[in-house]
Amino acid sequence: MPKLKTHSGTKKRMRVNKNGKVLRRKATGNHLLQKKSAARKRRFAGVKELTGKQAKNVKMNLGLK
Repeated sequence: MPKLKTHSGTKKRMRVNKNGKVLRRKATGNHLLQKKSAARKRRFAGVKELTGKQAKNVKMNLGLK
């Protein structure tokens, strides 16, 4: 059976830390920032962990499972 290719879109947007947790950036923090409040922009900062079926699907797209 041939090797599975890594999904390049997933590779650019997600990462897996050394504990195996899948991390992604939060959405809506890149443009049209002038009309968003400072508190709202702070909420967009940082990363979010994917869990359950979503994490499993991402790992499969990255060739980890």
